[in-house]
Amino acid sequence: MSKKIIVLIVVIILLVIISGVIYFTSQNSNESENANNNQENLAEQTEEENQTSNSVGTENEDDTTGTAKTLVVYFSAQGHTEEVAQKIANNLGADIFELEPVDEYSSDDLDWTDSNSRVSQEHEDESLRNIELVSTSVENWDSYDTVLIGYPIWWGIAAWPVDTFVKSNDFTGKTVIPFCTSSSSGLGNSGDLLAEEANSGNWLDGQRFRSNPSDSDIKNWTDSLQ
Repeated sequence: MSKKIIVLIVVIILLVIISGVIYFTSQNSNESENANNNQENLAEQTEEENQTSNSVGTENEDDTTGTAKTLVVYFSAQGHTEEVAQKIANNLGADIFELEPVDEYSSDDLDWTDSNSRVSQEHEDESLRNIELVSTSVENWDSYDTVLIGYPIWWGIAAWPVDTFVKSNDFTGKTVIPFCTSSSSGLGNSGDLLAEEANSGNWLDGQRFRSNPSDSDIKNWTDSLQ
């Protein structure tokens, strides 16, 4: 066999070997690239699933951790109702809102034994009972589920500054519990009259406290509400 033929055969063999190496190298490269792509796609899919899971978990957490909010609203003529209201709010962990007449009542105004005093005149003439308040709007009013309304008893009914607040707000969807302070009179039908004025809300039976109740009296009542 001539040298030319041998060289030709060797060249052909080398070309075949080189072609094979190139082919297998290309196949391995494609397989490696596909594997990398699959890993990247799997990682992206896993991340999306985790984000979805976290989102759902956060929504559920928001739903389950929401707590009912309570508000104590009060009007106090001589400080007795204010003291009781603050203790009720502390016991219940509630927010508090004071009803303040634009024209505040003086001690002379509150002298019910004087027929010429302001409260006596308002008692005799109902048209004078439309008491303007500094504010009747409670911030985030819609967020409260339970509203307790406190007031002194005037001539057997709720002190009329409270009427202005009740008429000015919508109690739909709220539980409303009245409470009063009085040295002698009971709650009477004061809560029922306020419920009629409100014409909304679920009004429950209320509680009467004497003018200077003990802390234990107040706590016993607030404990019964929880």
